[in-house]
Amino acid sequence: MPLPQQTPRLSRRSLLRACAGTAALGALAGCGVPAAYVSAGDRAVPDRSATDKRLSWANWPLYIDTDDDDTTKRPTLEAFGKETGISVDYVEEINDNDEFFGKISPALMNHQSTDRDLIVMSDWMCARFVRLGWVQEMDRANQPNVTKYLDPLLRSPAFDPGRKHTVPWQSGITGIAYDHRRLGREIRHVSELWDSDLKGRVTLLSGLDEAFALLMQGNGVDIRKWTADDFHRVCDQVEKYVHSGQIRRFTGNDYTKDLVSGDVLACQAYSGDVIQLQADNPDIRFVVPEEGAELWSDSLMIPDRASHKANAERLIDYYYDPEVAAELAAWVNYVCPVPAAQDVLASAKDEETAALAENTLVFPDDEMRERLVIARDITSTERVEFSKRWNAIVGL
Repeated sequence: MPLPQQTPRLSRRSLLRACAGTAALGALAGCGVPAAYVSAGDRAVPDRSATDKRLSWANWPLYIDTDDDDTTKRPTLEAFGKETGISVDYVEEINDNDEFFGKISPALMNHQSTDRDLIVMSDWMCARFVRLGWVQEMDRANQPNVTKYLDPLLRSPAFDPGRKHTVPWQSGITGIAYDHRRLGREIRHVSELWDSDLKGRVTLLSGLDEAFALLMQGNGVDIRKWTADDFHRVCDQVEKYVHSGQIRRFTGNDYTKDLVSGDVLACQAYSGDVIQLQADNPDIRFVVPEEGAELWSDSLMIPDRASHKANAERLIDYYYDPEVAAELAAWVNYVCPVPAAQDVLASAKDEETAALAENTLVFPDDEMRERLVIARDITSTERVEFSKRWNAIVGL
């Protein structure tokens, strides 16, 4: 079917505020986790899905397809309602992982409803919800598409083996972006960020959870099982390059402005952002270094005491239909967690849409896939120490 490509004016990750944790979050994660834990038997309430055909879904802004002429209309979501009779209250209320965690954590830690049946969080934050017992295990009997079509690379992260509590909404890669014309050469290794011709023209991401994995991979570390020594080694290196002037600054998503202006020639970057930058400047390239890059996801979860669990599971499975996944991928331009959607896009009548099927930043090829890894998350006991050191380097 023809799928019009809808590139959003700015990406979902453009709205991230780089921070390694709020004070409230640090207190909870560092000290209050045991007391906040909810046991498996106290997570569910009677499900009203059979008689109450609705659900509430909290997501990030600009993270779903919209109609060309009316941005309040969401074609795939409207189609789900017509197909199932389920009404979806879709709220774009998540602008920051930590901020939203703080917003709903009082209800969850006190065994109360959040009034939301579905939420989308970055995997490193999902790990906290899973550890705390704040999300329910999904019934895969209600999700045949997820069972069949979920990308094998995403099926079993360390924080949620078997993806029992989380399902990727969209994925992405943290790698290196650079301006090939201005730099005059290729970049293939993380270590090349420290070359002399890039002095003062390099930026790193300021968020701890966003930055550390790629830098560890540059040291040859398997980020699925990194250690505290690996972390502190990276910090030692970054401190060295800050003091020498190699690193220009640490950024949120504003690295895109520096790269476009030429103030920066190479930087840590997200794959979805680079697709958009390349539309205006084909000299900007994105590389998955030979040492590897981090594959991450923003994942769907059903919070404790959600009263429309089956409806939420059905919605998740709907977005894993390859036809629907392709329509969504054509709009958001992140790594599609449904590889079968590639053939759907390839058959699109619109040439630009069909070309997305060949874009390795939407559908990584076999060579790239061999270098993509989901990082082990930072545990609650590690976070206070690591955040303190990283924030001191970054200046947060």
